[in-house]
Amino acid sequence: QVQLVESGGDLVQAGGSLRLSCAASGSIGSVIAMGWYRQAPGKQRELVAQITIFGGGSPYYADSVKGRFTISRDTAKNTVDLQMNTLKPEDTAVYYCNVRTVASMYWGQGTQVTVSS
Repeated sequence: QVQLVESGGDLVQAGGSLRLSCAASGSIGSVIAMGWYRQAPGKQRELVAQITIFGGGSPYYADSVKGRFTISRDTAKNTVDLQMNTLKPEDTAVYYCNVRTVASMYWGQGTQVTVSS
């Protein structure tokens, strides 16, 4: 059974930083991408950042977070982190870790990030 466990969500003032971490465990299979989504109240879930494991391309970032967020992964540990700097109130959302494999897609339970103005 695959499990994604997120941590790092918190309440922070605008301009501050947070680091989200996600650890994957279980028989996850062949991972092709790892990333972070977020969902704000009343809005659709959106992709924030993603790393593809093969192909050697650059990570994807949503326009709203480019230059402020950095995604990183540790293949050996099956972890993916999201460093968030210069946070803005509009970054407030539940952040979800996402792992795509050849056969399936997995989600974490979500971690709340709240940025106060």
